[in-house]
Amino acid sequence: MEFAGAFGKLKKSDFYEAQPKISTDKLNEESETNKVAISYKAGSVIVNQRQRGNPLLKSIRNVPWEYGDIVPDYVMGNTCCALFLSLRYHNLNPQYIHDRLKDLGKQYELRILLVQVDIKDPYIPIKELTKMCLLADLTLLLSWDAQEAGKIIETYKVFEHKPPDLIMGKQESTSTLSGIADALTSVKSINRTDAMTLLSNFQTLQTIYEATEEDLSLNPGFGPQKAKRLFRVLHDKFVK
Repeated sequence: MEFAGAFGKLKKSDFYEAQPKISTDKLNEESETNKVAISYKAGSVIVNQRQRGNPLLKSIRNVPWEYGDIVPDYVMGNTCCALFLSLRYHNLNPQYIHDRLKDLGKQYELRILLVQVDIKDPYIPIKELTKMCLLADLTLLLSWDAQEAGKIIETYKVFEHKPPDLIMGKQESTSTLSGIADALTSVKSINRTDAMTLLSNFQTLQTIYEATEEDLSLNPGFGPQKAKRLFRVLHDKFVK
């Protein structure tokens, strides 16, 4: 018996149940949802609408960002998000961060609480927030101005798909890149991650030397002060 004939008899039996037709509107809705999901994965930092007007957004210049319907304040990847909190606002509204954490629940693997230190005596509230982060499985990061906060968000997005060895210390101390990184980290405030970021973007020490202060400040994790300090070290004359 041919397949078509056997299938025709099966459709007439009690064992066959026709699948419900999916409406065109539902298919279009699912298509639009998929488009949104794809746009979120295309390399943009997704920003909650409640963060509209936050000065830190002006510092996100090396990666695109867009507003989206999300629970956290920032989404830097499929598994990474951040909540933003000003200590000044926290002192006025201590319940705010608790409500945000309830809404966030257990979403995302890497959950960051990005705190901007904008009060004179931050020690007591930071201590309280540290305890909260330990209990809620959050990573606490501090910034001292909006620009630094923006660079932190930007850096997480830049390194979203980077291999682990790019931000981990190299074991082979004899390699050229390792030697250059060691030299760069001798500059005050330049850490190993900063050195590897410079080498990743500029490739050689010569191009780092030829870069302007503005070029250096555009690197993730850098700002005007750090870039200025590195530029002076590279260009100031040695004095006996």
